[in-house]
Amino acid sequence: MLKPAETSSPALDATAGAIAALRTPQFTAQFVSLLSQLIDFDCVVILGYRQGKHSIYLYDSIQRRRELLFQRYLTESFLQDPFYLALNQGAEEGVYSLSEVSRRIRQSPDYRQQFYDQTGWEDEVGLSVQLDPTRWIVVYLGYLDQPLRAASPTQLAVLKQHYGVLRALCVQHWQPADFSLAQPPGERAVMRLAVDQALASFGQSLLTAREQQVTALLVQGLDSREIAEALDIGIGTVKNHRKRIYAQLKVSSLSELFQLFLNHLIAAT
Repeated sequence: MLKPAETSSPALDATAGAIAALRTPQFTAQFVSLLSQLIDFDCVVILGYRQGKHSIYLYDSIQRRRELLFQRYLTESFLQDPFYLALNQGAEEGVYSLSEVSRRIRQSPDYRQQFYDQTGWEDEVGLSVQLDPTRWIVVYLGYLDQPLRAASPTQLAVLKQHYGVLRALCVQHWQPADFSLAQPPGERAVMRLAVDQALASFGQSLLTAREQQVTALLVQGLDSREIAEALDIGIGTVKNHRKRIYAQLKVSSLSELFQLFLNHLIAAT
């Protein structure tokens, strides 16, 4: 009797794990595990992009200066991201190195200083998937400031070879519903202390102390009248604060503000 051929491998096992976790909070961690079997990288960030809307945080494994992702990149700096600009200029979905994108999009010196220099990212690879005409998933694989640390042409070729499978997994998981946050790594309990700390620090680099107070009350569900009473100010003043808060944080509705706060909260927990 013939014995079945040995077909198991770490990459195949990781693919099976990602398939099993589709449409569950565990999917993103399984998907990253699959990526780690295909290519070396130091950290990963996964974002959802919506046409004309704020970018949505889905997952990250950043260990150093992680707060910059939430206090700067997701509130403002993403608008200068060469990968984001390439998508807006009609780039096709696929796998791209930073050098490939930079040949098409000139990198802003401010963005270089605000993101790469301060986080220590020396290189990155972007994997982009178009879910529908207005939504994209972009997976950023980062390389930190170690000598000669970058994706090799061989590794890029492997990632491109497996792009079809990776794309199919992203579409199956994220296309059917609105973007939602992934389950964070580890057992991070969401306690009142963590919420209070997130409320206190949310938007602190862009908002005045009074605007932070108004923002904290907005994301807790208070309307303009209730905020006016709580802070002993006029409703008109509250409305003026709301306008500036939305402008500074680049959101256009309370739902977008709340989503941005959730992004900030998950980073702090």
